[in-house]
Amino acid sequence: MSRKPELRGRAARLARLFPGAPSRGQAARTPFVLLVVLLLGGGLIGLLVLNSALSEGSFKLDDLQRNTKNLTDEEQALQRDIDAYSAPEALQRRARELGMVPGGDPAFLNPNGTVKGVPSAAAEQSSAQLPLVLLPPETIGSSPAPGTNAAASPTADQTPAVTTPAPTTILGR
Repeated sequence: MSRKPELRGRAARLARLFPGAPSRGQAARTPFVLLVVLLLGGGLIGLLVLNSALSEGSFKLDDLQRNTKNLTDEEQALQRDIDAYSAPEALQRRARELGMVPGGDPAFLNPNGTVKGVPSAAAEQSSAQLPLVLLPPETIGSSPAPGTNAAASPTADQTPAVTTPAPTTILGR
């Protein structure tokens, strides 16, 4: 019969570290197997949670990118509208609709008080383009201002047809 040789010294100490009997090896394997199964299960659950979080973040990112694209398109449309309204031709057309005329030559005042240039009056409009200017009720029947024609000012028995004042608009930004 085969008998294991008796180990001595260092070999005996190493042999005690390793299980020799099958029943003892089976008992030592069970916790290890449970540990490995728990680690694998925990890892799989962790991967599932991580994958779900990444998918949720991806959906949020797509929504935010779509929202950003829509807002960018809206901003560009509004900027085109602003550019169309502030174009020189559009400003000139709207100014003429309001009864404005191009100004004459300007004169500039220097810091020392001298005037540079010769001012000129704005171009005259035809009577069809002149806006209706109404005087407040307090001025009706009062004496005209110096330098004005008395026949041109309204009297108490001449009531204007329209009672709203002409609009005043400042163009530009």
